[in-house]
Amino acid sequence: MTGDATLDRIIGTALDGGRITTEDALHLYRSLSLCELGLLADARRQQKKATAYDGRGNQIVTYIVDRNINYTNVCDVRCAFCAFSRDEGDAEAYVISHDEMARKIEELVAAGGTQILLQGGHHPKLGMEFYLDLLRFIKERFPQVNIHGFSPPEFCHFANAFQLPLAEVIRRFKEAGLGSIPGGGAEILVDRIRNRIAPKKCGADQWLGVMRCAHEQGLRTSATMMFGHIETVEDRIEHLQRLRGLQDETGGFTAFICWTFQPGNTKLHAEKVGSHEYLRMLALARVFLDNFDNVQASWVTQGPKIGQVALKFGANDFGGLMMEENVVSSAGTAFCVTLEEMKRLIAELGYEPRQRDNGYRLLD
Repeated sequence: MTGDATLDRIIGTALDGGRITTEDALHLYRSLSLCELGLLADARRQQKKATAYDGRGNQIVTYIVDRNINYTNVCDVRCAFCAFSRDEGDAEAYVISHDEMARKIEELVAAGGTQILLQGGHHPKLGMEFYLDLLRFIKERFPQVNIHGFSPPEFCHFANAFQLPLAEVIRRFKEAGLGSIPGGGAEILVDRIRNRIAPKKCGADQWLGVMRCAHEQGLRTSATMMFGHIETVEDRIEHLQRLRGLQDETGGFTAFICWTFQPGNTKLHAEKVGSHEYLRMLALARVFLDNFDNVQASWVTQGPKIGQVALKFGANDFGGLMMEENVVSSAGTAFCVTLEEMKRLIAELGYEPRQRDNGYRLLD
């Protein structure tokens, strides 16, 4: 008992597997210490079916061997938090060739990889056939590799540029080989914030609309949150509420991933948020998102050791090996791990490391 009747009620609800409200979430954030919130999140994690066990009684922590391939860095949206994008005429601007794509995927397959994360900027001149040809090429050449591709803002851009209904664009991409959609471009799903940090990018309702449309067509997607810039804690909780609401409708999200804004080389001026706040929000998300089986650690932005600690703050997945990462590293954050190091970090906490696919099916 804490001596706070409201807090005791909220904790009891969470420990019993019940649903907490947005007001409850804010009360937890303001009232519990980091360690207390972590313990509650860990208990919540163990309630989920995703927390499987091996034959020796150890809890399993999953990971995926993947590669992030940015098909272009040309983008006319120019988000204030992005250090990766370039204008079309810049010396560093590029559009990937099929040969370069094949080389990158061959390296992934040789390392035991099963997925590529395919994303790029909002290129003003690439047509529909560029994307469909690229998807067909990848799927025909590497049928065993899942294409986890594009993002809701990209799909909104495609629908506008190709003058086609969103559902038709997604249908054609899926037919060409798209296997699932990542949750990029969510940032904070509050338009007051989006209009300040990325005014040319799709709004919150549009982001959710793309995910709803994808789920209706049988494509699974992930959900994300980038925080630690100009938003409030209330904004973060509203973001989580909108994700939970759509998951109630469709059940199409496979996992939730959050990370902190990386301010290096960007136009958005905000003090860098530390690991304490990252772990706090990760834990709160695990407690609040009761209809999400999987919560992923973000070692790419936080570093391997905090990624490891995240496994005690609600995460049950260590994320991807990420043989290549260009967007976050452009902002000055460049953490790397080997597959053996990833397994060691998981095993050190008493968990069993297991490779998975995008649908969280165990592979090894």
